[in-house]
Amino acid sequence: FLDNRLFATCSDDTTVALWDLRNLNTKVCTLHGHSSWVKNIEYDTNTRLLVTSGFDGNVITWDTNRCTEDGCPHKKFFHTRYLMRMRLTPDCSKMLISTSSGYLLILHDLDLTQSLEVSNHRSLRGKRSASNTAGFPRNSLEVLSPEIPAERDRGNCITSLQLHPKGWAALIRCTSNTDDQEWTCIYEFQDGPPVRASSPRCSLCLTHYIEEANVGRGYIKELCFSPDGRLICSPFGYGIRLLGFDRQCNELCDCFPKEATALQEIRTIYSHSDVVLTTKFSPTHCQLASGCLSGQVYLYQPKF
Repeated sequence: FLDNRLFATCSDDTTVALWDLRNLNTKVCTLHGHSSWVKNIEYDTNTRLLVTSGFDGNVITWDTNRCTEDGCPHKKFFHTRYLMRMRLTPDCSKMLISTSSGYLLILHDLDLTQSLEVSNHRSLRGKRSASNTAGFPRNSLEVLSPEIPAERDRGNCITSLQLHPKGWAALIRCTSNTDDQEWTCIYEFQDGPPVRASSPRCSLCLTHYIEEANVGRGYIKELCFSPDGRLICSPFGYGIRLLGFDRQCNELCDCFPKEATALQEIRTIYSHSDVVLTTKFSPTHCQLASGCLSGQVYLYQPKF
C-alpha cells in the first residue's frame, strides 16, 4: 500500500500495476520497465518512490508523485546478477538484496534519488568478503557471504529474505550446498565502524538458525515475522512451523545469545495436501495464512 487506498502489485508477466481500492475493476496504470519476473515491491515513505526488483537483476524506482494513465517516470537504481529478493529496512535507511549465488548485499545510508552506475555491480562472482566502506558515503555497498551452520563452503542460494519489523535483524532461507536441506537463519544488524581499522566492515552477525527439510526442491519458500517480531512462521513440508528465539517467545533483544544458537520450535501444524510455499501474519490480528503449491490458502488463529 502507498496510502490508505492506492496499492501496487507485481507479476511474473514483468509488469507492476497500481490499483485504487475504490475501483478494482480496472488498474490505475500498468508500469513497464522490467524484462523478467518482478518479485518484490517496497515503498520509501520519505521520497514517495516505489521500488521494485526482478529476476532481470534490476532494482527500479518509480516516481508515484507523477503518475498518469500511461505509467510513472522510472529509472534503474541498481543492478546485480543473480538477484533474488530486495528489502528496505523499516526506516528506509538500508536496502538489502539476496542473490542465488549466496551473497547478501547491503546499501548503507540509502538515497534512492541518486541512481548508482548500473554497470558497476554486474557481477559479484568471486567476491567473498565484505567491501571496506570506511567513511560510509551515501549508498555505500557492502557485500557479504553470510555464515551458514554446518556449511563449510559459501555460495548457498538465498531464496527468501525478510526483515525484523523493528529493523533489528534479517531473516533468510537458503539451500545447503548439496541442495538436500535448507536453513532458516537470523542475522542481527551491527552498525558502526569495524572493530579493527584494518578489518572489513561486517554489518550482520548470525544469532539463530534451524535446519529445514527441502521438500519441494526448486520452489521458493517465503517466511515471515509476526508483527511484534517475536515469532517466525516457516513453510515446513506440507505444513508450517512457528519458531521463537526462546521457548517463552521473548523478543530478540531480551534473549540475545552469546553465540549462534538454534531457533526454538514452538508449534508445527500439518494442514495442506501439497508443499507450502508462503506464509504471512496479519498485521492487525492474531492470525496467519499459508499457501501451498496447489493453490490452497489456509488461515490459522494460533493458540499456545
